[in-house]
Amino acid sequence: MEINEKLLKPYDPKETEPRIYKKWEESGFFNPDNLPERHKEKYSIMMPPPNVTGVLHMGHALMITVEDIMIRYNRMQGKKALWLPGTDHAAIATQSKVEKDIKKNENKSRYDIGREELLKRIEAFAEKSHGTIISQLKTFGASCDWSREAFTLDEKRNLAVRTIFKKMYDDGLIYRGYRIVNWDPKGQTTISDDEIVYEPRKAKFYTFKYSKDFPISISTTRPETKLGDSAVAVHPDDPRYQKYIGQTFWIEDFCGVKLKIKIIADKEVDREFGTGALGVTPAHSMIDWEMGQANNLPVIQVIDEKARMMVGNEKIVGQKVIDAREEVVNWLRENNLLEKEEEIDQNVSTAERTGGLVEPLPKLQWFVAVDKPFKINHSEIEGIKSGSNVSLKEIMRKVVENRQIKIIPNYFDKTYFHWIDNLKDWCISRQIWYGHRIPVWYKGEEIYCGVEAPLGDGWTQDEDTLDTWFSSALWTFSTLGWPEENDDLSFFHPTDVLETGYEILFFWVARMILMTGYALGTIPFKTIYLHGTVRDAKGRKMSKSLNNGVDPLEIADKFGADAGRMALVVGNTPGTDMKWAEERVKANKNFANKVWNISRFILEACRDEKYNQSFSDFTDNDLSLIKERDEFIKDMTRDMEEFRFYMASEKIYQYTWHSLADIILEDSKKIFSNNDDRAKISRKQFLIETLSLIIKVLHPFMPFLTEELWSMLPIDNKKLLIIEEWPIK
Repeated sequence: MEINEKLLKPYDPKETEPRIYKKWEESGFFNPDNLPERHKEKYSIMMPPPNVTGVLHMGHALMITVEDIMIRYNRMQGKKALWLPGTDHAAIATQSKVEKDIKKNENKSRYDIGREELLKRIEAFAEKSHGTIISQLKTFGASCDWSREAFTLDEKRNLAVRTIFKKMYDDGLIYRGYRIVNWDPKGQTTISDDEIVYEPRKAKFYTFKYSKDFPISISTTRPETKLGDSAVAVHPDDPRYQKYIGQTFWIEDFCGVKLKIKIIADKEVDREFGTGALGVTPAHSMIDWEMGQANNLPVIQVIDEKARMMVGNEKIVGQKVIDAREEVVNWLRENNLLEKEEEIDQNVSTAERTGGLVEPLPKLQWFVAVDKPFKINHSEIEGIKSGSNVSLKEIMRKVVENRQIKIIPNYFDKTYFHWIDNLKDWCISRQIWYGHRIPVWYKGEEIYCGVEAPLGDGWTQDEDTLDTWFSSALWTFSTLGWPEENDDLSFFHPTDVLETGYEILFFWVARMILMTGYALGTIPFKTIYLHGTVRDAKGRKMSKSLNNGVDPLEIADKFGADAGRMALVVGNTPGTDMKWAEERVKANKNFANKVWNISRFILEACRDEKYNQSFSDFTDNDLSLIKERDEFIKDMTRDMEEFRFYMASEKIYQYTWHSLADIILEDSKKIFSNNDDRAKISRKQFLIETLSLIIKVLHPFMPFLTEELWSMLPIDNKKLLIIEEWPIK
């Protein structure tokens, strides 16, 4: 057999990878409906949807690589493997980007151009960006079923969102309430906890009294909020303050405001911090809000939505909070109430998308009640019976507690339970225009919630949209067509694995468990595989400000996607951060070249030999090598089954380079130069078979290179490698 002339040249990933991907797409095998007859048992993964306006970063590249490894391995194991792709509308990020462009180019705000025009522009921008992110995913080898691609804001997902909102509203699990929320004054919207970035900054820590005759000194970094204080909290066992607990003090003038301060006891107060006494501002602190609710304190709002003061003397009212702070401190000095001023390090809450300082504010918003019991009509959750009363929080806890859902690595169980135990009602409304609009309408005092708009005139729909995580939480079943009952939903759900970054375990993963348990009475996935963060060589997080980001497309262009994929996986254990260094990619580019050269050597040496699957006349030496090789494949298959991809990839690397190339091929040169024909035939059969097995087990990790080499092997009735059988069941 003539050797393929491509093998006579160095491996060229730039030419090979796009051509191979096109071949896969044309085969139709990314779609499980088109897989051969042997593919019966289902295997499904829903791709965590990257932001439609984003670009592929190293975290995405790691995610794509690990998920593609899982899918390709299970497809070769004969499973009907579905990897369903999609993108997220990322409401705040997307609207913020478009608004910035409009401001920069036209000097107009969203209010100047109106809701309809803004949405039109955002949709055009999202559509343009969508093509970019999809082509990037393909570059890294993602073998997803593009025919089933979903978007968190498309019509099918919108129907799912409206349906579940109505159902939860009817069950009393969605309510409108006045509570404290994270408010972004710059973006003019509420934001979720995960959209907050804590920035370390220097701050002044002030110690003072409200008035000369007030018995307790308090300490704070935000004296301007003290105009809204209604209590001072102390530890119940603190002997300094015990005699004051329960007393109420009137302050006639605090910066132009009259205060009524009650001394309350709270075990959470740290006696060692500051003076051991905490000024309680229920309207402007999450912790203080809880204290206020527990002690029936009045909620006095002193900061508005534009982060300006609503009360105070003529120097304070109407001022930005930062300027008001100075005025309050000056007033304290002038009245001899300021006792101490010191500089401290502090983590300041900023909005991820706008960079604005986040203000906790009390607002009328929509919430999901996580502690309220409801009747679960159908349950496949172990320990929760159909027809029983249960809360959303109990569902989230039960499925991980009973191991119906396993978290990898399992030390995240503890973190997960801690988060569940401290979970508060979830604020789901956002004051932006891009997103799923809340399906609630008002007419006078009437309120209507429905999947479709109410009939008749005079109804006005709620202006707010839903938190992006609300629609993302339905991802495993809305992508399969829910609320419609269909074959995809009944066959592919629950999904097998959710693979994502550990930093969104709570914000997304837990909410998917919540929503699936509520809507379907089951689990969304059986296993959660959490990858770590890809950091730079110094261990720093990649960011625009540090200019230390790495573009996966540049890596693919320079070294090949396969080399980039291997670099991300070898030695990278789940749940731990990895330091990225270009040397890792170079090493795996060299490995790709090594596999290419090994293939060239074997196919040249065996060009007169056709692989005979039933060959059995192996020498004792080759039988020993077969045993060693088969043990290695069994061992790495166990790793694949148990999600130890970092070990499986390392073992393939070691066996291929150090056992096959360094030892076996060197020994083969001696055998081929001798006159022992039996030994020659035995070794050739062993080498062709071993090369075919190496190419198979390497395929999930380096799919482009292996598919190209597979096409060159002297084996009859070959199919595309993507659907070939894994060596071990």
